Amino acid sequence: MFNLIFKDILIQKKVFLIYIATIIIYLLIDVSPIPIAVVCSLTFINMALSYDEKDNANMLLNSLPYTRREIVSSRYVGVLIFTSLFIMLTYGGSFLLNGKETPFSWKAILLIIGIVMVAISLLLPVFYKFKRQYLMFAAGALFGIYLATIKLLIPNLNETLRELTRKFLALQETQMYLVAILTIAILYIGSWLLSIRIYEKKAF
Repeated sequence: MFNLIFKDILIQKKVFLIYIATIIIYLLIDVSPIPIAVVCSLTFINMALSYDEKDNANMLLNSLPYTRREIVSSRYVGVLIFTSLFIMLTYGGSFLLNGKETPFSWKAILLIIGIVMVAISLLLPVFYKFKRQYLMFAAGALFGIYLATIKLLIPNLNETLRELTRKFLALQETQMYLVAILTIAILYIGSWLLSIRIYEKKAF
């Protein structure tokens, strides 16, 4: 399974400098590390899916000694590994640029991982059920809804989201964190099992 995960890293090794440069640029213009790590993680995963579909890798993967369950599981395990990698890169860059003033904390790390897990839980079953173009349409539709919400319903939505993030990072209630972690874990595992079911029934 880990060979499948390592494959995604090898495929994108030439663009890793671009990811690192992007992280440094955003840190230099004082963007919060949280959206940087989230966006880089989701972009990396999206590119991995794009390469698989572009090169028709699914046919090749299914000809190798891997079960379909292992192929799907490698994607879900890989998401956690890639997200952790970008957290370390962002944290390292923030520490080098800001020293002891780096804003990272374990709450920020949990928030990044949680956001990526929720996004992937919603997107991967769509990817396995349909082609990637439908995934892009779905992402575009969600972005359109987001913009319409800002324009028509909640003009200060971005500021509201930033305030909610600040409140989350300031919370001290352990039980709330446990409930949030459990909820996201259940959603992620449910998505994982659903994707396996979809992929096992898919014809190539």
